Amino acid sequence: MCDLHDQHEHDVPAMSGPALSRRRIMQLLGAAGVTGAVMTAEADPAMAASADVTPAGYTAPEGLAEDSPAKTAALGWIASNEARITGLNAEIWENAELSLREWKSSLAEAAFLEKAGFDVEFGTAGFPTAFTATYTYGKGGPALGFSGEYDALPGLSQNKGVGHHDPREYIHDPFAPSYGPGHGCGHSALGTAAAAAAAAVAQAAQKHKLPVTVKFFGSTAEETLIGKTYAVSKGVYEGLDAFLDWHPSTANATGWGSTTAMTAVTFTFLGVAGHGGTPLGNKSALDAAVMMATMSEFLREENLAPSGRLHWVINNGGDIPNVTPEIAEISYYVREGSPARVQVLLDKVIAVSEAAAKASQTTVRHRVTSACWNQLPSKSFAELLHENMRQIGPPEFGADAHRLAKELQESLGLPQQGMHDKIGELTAPNPVFMGGGSTDVADISWNVPTVSMGAALAPIGTKMHTWSTAACAAAAPGQAAVVAAAKYLAATAVDLLTQPARLKAIKDEFAERTKGLEWKTALPDGYEPPMYEPPQWFLAKTGQKWPPKNITWPPQRVVSKEKFSSLGPELAPQK
Repeated sequence: MCDLHDQHEHDVPAMSGPALSRRRIMQLLGAAGVTGAVMTAEADPAMAASADVTPAGYTAPEGLAEDSPAKTAALGWIASNEARITGLNAEIWENAELSLREWKSSLAEAAFLEKAGFDVEFGTAGFPTAFTATYTYGKGGPALGFSGEYDALPGLSQNKGVGHHDPREYIHDPFAPSYGPGHGCGHSALGTAAAAAAAAVAQAAQKHKLPVTVKFFGSTAEETLIGKTYAVSKGVYEGLDAFLDWHPSTANATGWGSTTAMTAVTFTFLGVAGHGGTPLGNKSALDAAVMMATMSEFLREENLAPSGRLHWVINNGGDIPNVTPEIAEISYYVREGSPARVQVLLDKVIAVSEAAAKASQTTVRHRVTSACWNQLPSKSFAELLHENMRQIGPPEFGADAHRLAKELQESLGLPQQGMHDKIGELTAPNPVFMGGGSTDVADISWNVPTVSMGAALAPIGTKMHTWSTAACAAAAPGQAAVVAAAKYLAATAVDLLTQPARLKAIKDEFAERTKGLEWKTALPDGYEPPMYEPPQWFLAKTGQKWPPKNITWPPQRVVSKEKFSSLGPELAPQK
């Protein structure tokens, strides 16, 4: 889920002054506030649906989560299988496979669920490393979905349990040394805990004769927000009654705030190569990419609201200085509070790319690689999950976990506070949306009532997408978080089975929020998801054929057909 859970209010000192809800702000603004709210609802229904109207002084309700024999059985299954659960986390952490190429990791997670009695089918939505695992007991029960992810991040390799930067895989290159991939977002733990929760609910349902369909969705490429967004557009999550999600964090907390919508887009500039020592007439695609990057930075002051984010990286800028780069690529993540606001900002970024191409005499093409909505909250779902988290308690961090956390904090120049060993208070969202991370779970949330929470896997004050998180993910902090997260998810899911009124309230809130609003994928028409060809051994093991029907293979080649730049007619010799 990218960087959704980097910061939590429970990690920092409380701010002084009264909390203001959106409703209170409207009261203070008077007619202008009401008029603005009506205009927002009409112009941007996605933002209106995800808005919060909780009054100031909100207190989380108690008594929602109930003890039951089935819940005891689910939590007991997790406790008795703790070695298997933490072992799976360690195995996926060791693999550290990048998005769309999680060959070993997806197989490991699927095998865990098959052993728990699930039927597994690979190739969900055409993605080779995506799978759906299903367990059904009885008839007429609700269908509950769990979210699994297992992709690592490039450049974040780190040795397990080491409190200073120590890449596990160092790629030696005399010109461009780098680090290998690592689980700097903790997805080894994410998928493991969700799989354990799904298995625990299935076992408890069978033991206590509770009709249910449990579906676990092994999702590829969360770090690029490709896997779920496309799968939702193909109807993969249809038929679910509720969806439970979690993400590694620096705090143990849930809530019902929204996230940022996002579009990921890659711009390819095409020029003409030539010797760097004779540059006249060459057309540098790298010049175009640098100009685009520079010009896009000038959007920040007048065109980027506090709720927006704009970040970029040059994927391909050439190989050697004495060859003018003929092809260069720069990728952007464009984020805002709703899909409509993303589109406004994206149009400006595209205009910048066209200006850069014109100024550099190159050509440019762009391709949307992924796009998602902001997340639709569920207050009633969050309240139930929070109650279960509070009853179960925080992860059981031992001395080793706190020691590693403090070593990492010292290495990063942070206060040595260790791990977050409390359950954060359930509080209303900030009345002013200030942006942040994005998640492809968001698209699911507009189709199925969805809840998300964070469990502390990384030390207080640190961030996701760092080597320090990779150090923790399968070490003492991460293993404690895995077990706790599995319990939180399983206990909440069991409540949905034993307390039908809770599930009804959650579905009623979902229906009210989405009334009159039709979700439509933010992916462009004709979109084909990026993919890598799997190794033959993987195809054979999973029973798949290549290529899937939903992509063009091999992909169309991108080849420059630009001509050298003209300098004009030759100058006459001087007399």
